[in-house]
Amino acid sequence: MASVSSTFHLSIGSRFENIDLVQVVLQDRLEDIGLDEEARHWIDLAVREALANAIKHGNRQQADKRVEVDCELGPDHLVIQVLDQGEGFDPDALEDPLEPENLLRPSGRGILYMRNFMDEIEIGPAPEGGTLVVLKKRLDAREET
Repeated sequence: MASVSSTFHLSIGSRFENIDLVQVVLQDRLEDIGLDEEARHWIDLAVREALANAIKHGNRQQADKRVEVDCELGPDHLVIQVLDQGEGFDPDALEDPLEPENLLRPSGRGILYMRNFMDEIEIGPAPEGGTLVVLKKRLDAREET
């Protein structure tokens, strides 16, 4: 894997089709450092969930609200921050999607996916309002074969 450090910031409108823009930029950066396809896939899925939650639940798809995305890519780590302009929520109050009564629900698994696909996840209120989701992934320093 190449030893590259970079950052980027994107500010997107609260529309689901804007998720693709973030993912194209992120995938390009992850490919540049030589991250394998499987790792890129799981990171992509976690980021997609964070963005979808920010748009749907945080900003309630209000066109005048934005989602701010900051990415820090170091030689051995990836940190992605997703900030919405919503009212915030308590992640501990969410129902367990693995409970039998929740298994067939069409939603409610996004945070579970983020927790499983990333090494660390932090969710909390942002000082300026809204919810801040921080996704962290340790990157393997070995060369791709």
